[in-house]
Amino acid sequence: MPEDPLPRLAVTRRIPIAIGAVLIGAVIGFAGVYGIGGFGRHSAGDPACRPAIALSNKLAPLAHGEVAALTMATTPLKLPDLAFEDADGKPKKLSDWRGRTVLVNLWATWCVPCRREMPALDSLQTKLGGPDFEVVAVNIDTRDPDKPRNFLKEEKLTRLGFFTDPKAKVFQDLKSIGRALGMPTSVLVDGQGCEIATIAGPADWASDDAVKLISAALKPATAGF
Repeated sequence: MPEDPLPRLAVTRRIPIAIGAVLIGAVIGFAGVYGIGGFGRHSAGDPACRPAIALSNKLAPLAHGEVAALTMATTPLKLPDLAFEDADGKPKKLSDWRGRTVLVNLWATWCVPCRREMPALDSLQTKLGGPDFEVVAVNIDTRDPDKPRNFLKEEKLTRLGFFTDPKAKVFQDLKSIGRALGMPTSVLVDGQGCEIATIAGPADWASDDAVKLISAALKPATAGF
């Protein structure tokens, strides 16, 4: 008696469906870890960072022109207390900037877009740097410690403080929360240590667009971490 083809057909149809379900699950899991697209951004987040979301919404209309690539925060996110060193080799943490708005930037001399972006960051620090704001540019070169220092000196970038993490752990810490997928990476952080906006790639931080946006971010009173 010939075998009934229907069960075999049903199994055949279920195989691609099952494979598709596995692939979709894998994509969702990956996105949940790295914060890609809309995945991973719908959790309740850190309640202490809700003011940062209100500020992000307020600044959103200013994220155009030279800073159009900024991704404004939509879920309250407190950044890890990033650890690195200053020019004297003394340990520093993001929490050392409590009560101040900071633009955390990760750069390296082997990253061509990073090198091109540094003069604009230096200019931004010149224009807005002070008790309420600082550009915290952290170098993650892992080999020659003198190379980034020499680069800043040769380019006459004197307004930026020199910060370094030769183990590049700051990159991994931001990558673990989906905020560093390449170089350069910049995160605008409020006085609570909360994300306001993030950008993957370079921006013209010396532009009027950038200065207006960050100036607007400095207007609200900020509290400590």
